[in-house]
Amino acid sequence: MTPEQSAWFAETFDTLVSNVGQALLGKDRTIRLALTAMLAEGHLLLEDAPGTGKTSLAKALAATVQGTHHRIQFTPDLLPSDVTGVTIYDQGSHKFEFHQGPVFASVVLADEINRASPKTQAALLEVMEEGQVTVDGVTHSVGRPFMVIATQNPIEQAGTYRLPEAQLDRFLIKTSLGYPDRASTIEILAGARDRTTNLAPRITTQAVGTMADLARTVHIDDAVLDYVARLTEATRADAQTALGASVRGGLALVRCAKVWAAAAGREYVLPDDVKDLAQPVLTHRLVLDTEAEFAGVRADDVLERILETTAPPVLRAV
Repeated sequence: MTPEQSAWFAETFDTLVSNVGQALLGKDRTIRLALTAMLAEGHLLLEDAPGTGKTSLAKALAATVQGTHHRIQFTPDLLPSDVTGVTIYDQGSHKFEFHQGPVFASVVLADEINRASPKTQAALLEVMEEGQVTVDGVTHSVGRPFMVIATQNPIEQAGTYRLPEAQLDRFLIKTSLGYPDRASTIEILAGARDRTTNLAPRITTQAVGTMADLARTVHIDDAVLDYVARLTEATRADAQTALGASVRGGLALVRCAKVWAAAAGREYVLPDDVKDLAQPVLTHRLVLDTEAEFAGVRADDVLERILETTAPPVLRAV
């Protein structure tokens, strides 16, 4: 990435954040994390209470990049074909035709994913990983960009199917929106019911692909890669974790750090980029030891301690 390209990337990124921010007031960091997940070509997991703007985030992202948006309300009786699509025999043409499911969209909101059966969850997660659907031996690409924003409700856990740790690992970033501050709440109450309807697209879906390709070219020094490796190793060696971040977690952190650096107008990654993103990228990949969990220790606490005790690389003098 050249300095000119990084300047264009940063300017475009800020424009996208500002546009989405018209629908989600006071949520700048969460919007930046969501766009980082999109440009790193990964997926986002939101764990939040109802009514915090999860649907608005998905709709605003899709509108901003001139893409399509579908919402899937996950329920215990939802079938895999309800998500991916189904082949139906057409009596007129005497052929089987594939009818696309709601997963074929630029931004897919998987609402309350933990309410669906493990089989349906697995069908969605397979599409997330492969970027394609195979029905009756025929493969159908979901296109680019493709991003799933899955939500989990932290309350009313009765009758839900908790996502296994191996499936949580498929999500690039996990974060939450939370409730807006007082000033933003007053502005929301005084305005229109749905702020996403008036959003104008700022870039095309093709431009999103260009930005994603550019982000991959951001330079990351071996010393910073070593820092990422030491962080992930520390999560596995920690006495309070039963399972730490895998190599996939380290790769996710590198991918996100490259986008984060480009969004700051740089063509190289700094250790601070890694530190900024460690919590949303790595926390959901940690499984705490039983004793630590009973003692009230959180994965955030473990990761914060690891970040404090793992020394970042020292900048070299030029």
